[in-house]
Amino acid sequence: MNTILHITRSQEWREAKNLGSYHADSLDNEGFIHCSKSTQIVKVANRFFFNQKDLVLLFIDSDRVKAEIRYEEAEIGEVFPHIYGELNVDAVYKVINFEPGEDGFFELPQEVVNLE
Repeated sequence: MNTILHITRSQEWREAKNLGSYHADSLDNEGFIHCSKSTQIVKVANRFFFNQKDLVLLFIDSDRVKAEIRYEEAEIGEVFPHIYGELNVDAVYKVINFEPGEDGFFELPQEVVNLE
């Protein structure tokens, strides 16, 4: 299984489960859903979600995603997975709470370490 990861607010994920698909704001703004590899997720969390609460981390089986996934270089020179369409919720096989520490920074959850 090839796992990619995505951070979202827990309320947005609850709504997606009821609808059967997940639609991130970036899909409207940029045309895709931002995802990360396990080695990138903490860097992404600390850059874009610093000190934000009520987040979840989606573990996505990329082989089960119905929309196209492209691995594309970002402005920082790293290649990230992008989902070009809505994410079918049955491609998500695990969801964990993803909260920063008291200092506002995120650490790599053990569930992600186990992927490597």
